[in-house]
Amino acid sequence: MSIVQKLQRVLLVLWAGSLWALGAWVSPTLFSMQADRHLAGLLTGRLLAIETYLGVAVSLLALLLPGRGRFGWGYLAVVLLGLNAWVLRPVMVEAHARGSVAGMSFIVWHGASALLYVATCIALLLLIWNEDFR
Repeated sequence: MSIVQKLQRVLLVLWAGSLWALGAWVSPTLFSMQADRHLAGLLTGRLLAIETYLGVAVSLLALLLPGRGRFGWGYLAVVLLGLNAWVLRPVMVEAHARGSVAGMSFIVWHGASALLYVATCIALLLLIWNEDFR
């Protein structure tokens, strides 16, 4: 295994772990410890943006490696994160400011975003679960 392949594997595990940590305890801790819920949301949003860019980097690196076809769940995960960051997030911001967008409240848009996030985490779980690390 080349150094680039090892680097890609380490980045994949760091990406997956940080995504799961963000959803499982970092974001909930921010909302429980920060009295200003808007600030907690901004901080969580920024962390999600970082996760998206990390995912793009891991996926681009995967494209350069042999066996890139086995990274399908990873590509799906980064597409879902991209949709969340670059499509849903602006809609959520607008819905928060205006009360609703397309007849749906911020809560509905946030729920859709949360579902995409869970789907992303499941995609990465499947990628790692099915990967042969021997």
